[in-house]
Amino acid sequence: MQDEYKKPSYGVNVSGEGDALDNRKAENEKEDTLTDRQGHPITDNQNMTTVGNRGPTTLENYEFLEKMSHFDRERIPERVVHARGAGAHGYFQSYGKVGDDPISKFTRAKVFTNTEVETPVFVRFSTVIHGNHSPETQRDPRGFAVKFYTEDGNWDLVGNNLKIFFIRDAIKFPDVIHALKPDPVTNRQDPRRIFDFMASSPEATHMITFLFSPWGIPANYRYMQGSGVNTYKWVNDEGKAVLVKYHWEPVQGIKNLTQEEADHIQGLNFNHATQDLYEAIENGDYPEWELYVQIMEDGEHTELDFDPLDDTKLWYKDQFPWHKVGKMTLNKNPENYFAEVEQSSFGTGVLVDGLDFSDDKMLQGRTFSYSDTQRYRVGPNYLQLPINAPKKRLGTNQRDGQMTYHVDNPPGSDPHVNYEPSLTGGLKEAEQKRKPHEPHVSGEVKKEAIDRKNHFGQAGETWRRFNEREKADLISNLSNALSDADEAIQRQMIHHMSEADPEYGRRLKEGIEKVQTSENEKQEEAVLDAERMGDVSDPY
Repeated sequence: MQDEYKKPSYGVNVSGEGDALDNRKAENEKEDTLTDRQGHPITDNQNMTTVGNRGPTTLENYEFLEKMSHFDRERIPERVVHARGAGAHGYFQSYGKVGDDPISKFTRAKVFTNTEVETPVFVRFSTVIHGNHSPETQRDPRGFAVKFYTEDGNWDLVGNNLKIFFIRDAIKFPDVIHALKPDPVTNRQDPRRIFDFMASSPEATHMITFLFSPWGIPANYRYMQGSGVNTYKWVNDEGKAVLVKYHWEPVQGIKNLTQEEADHIQGLNFNHATQDLYEAIENGDYPEWELYVQIMEDGEHTELDFDPLDDTKLWYKDQFPWHKVGKMTLNKNPENYFAEVEQSSFGTGVLVDGLDFSDDKMLQGRTFSYSDTQRYRVGPNYLQLPINAPKKRLGTNQRDGQMTYHVDNPPGSDPHVNYEPSLTGGLKEAEQKRKPHEPHVSGEVKKEAIDRKNHFGQAGETWRRFNEREKADLISNLSNALSDADEAIQRQMIHHMSEADPEYGRRLKEGIEKVQTSENEKQEEAVLDAERMGDVSDPY
């Protein structure tokens, strides 16, 4: 079986070989000679230069100063979300069809229409809320970001494992993240803060239902689904668009953890998902995901009880079938975690011809935020880093900035002309060869929520579709998390769940009461245990 996985491996060269460096060696210098970053051989890496072997150091300690000053700057700002991550290289191959139809009926994107090409990809998996070295067993959405290095430039499909989100308007994104992040005073994640926000945001009911079920803790990255979450568009040769949702399904199958299972694993190894992904690829057990899409005619779809641009809602399969359109295989580990996984930068605005935005409010907000945070975190020239650079010819008039590595001039272009238009030379606008998608939009400019909010309908449907094991786990996790919350918050959360389904609300109310009774009994028992267990000691 492994022979069929022996495909060309893709990756980036982080060593510098074959780029600006020619790797000349000094006479009699060996391949493993230690040098500084100026290329000077280092003959003593154990001792600084001092006046005598006990004396003060000198200012001529160039090797030490360079080594220490670089060490002081080894880290860049941590991602504000999705800080804890793992990644791998691989390839994607399209099946070329949507059901029985050629895929070109719906999109002209070559990454889908060209079935002969294995498109290189880089994937970064992550947890969302906690820091770079936090446990991978947290109850938390998981990031699932894919960078396709297509012949038309890069395409980033940036999503999560869960198919929906907490909010539908990007203006609330900083607030929901602040609520989920640790308390700014105590630096501890506090369920009371989380549910204070969620109780005031009824659209989050559906996401909470998934997050506190076993779906909130994937077993590892290989057995995890992925989703684009937001609604996008596909555009064909005639410029006609359809709405589309993306879903990654692991060929390996899906596995989730209960809270008890996650607690057990965390006590043994809090890097388990990163280790699992790395070792599987290293051993030739290449993980695979098939890409599915759901397609809907472009429009408002007033016949539905939800807005198709609402990212708190699912498109149910019985109404909008899943179509298998391609497969992704991961077959190469990073050569350097920092250079590739940490510095990899994704953005929802990174699209190629044939793929387009919808008016999904969260997608519109993400499109600004994602690229903006990369410029802050990595730098204005983050797209010149090998992991982020497209694998095609570039021609831009963007110049300079921190850490400029090269100039994006194609061969034969005039380096004196860094502007457009020009009569004397320089870059020219590309020819518009295909009919553009030009949607007509009209309306009053206002701040207003969408009409079909339907906060609780799908949350109730999800509850009813859960099996009894999933329901029991959901109630247990929610009850424990809410047991210390203010009574007003508890009442509001119970109200939300009751609106979704009366059984859901009733079982949550009973669960909270049971946890509180149990906690009170344990606290009383602890008082008695402390007196009974204490050792008598002599004064000292």
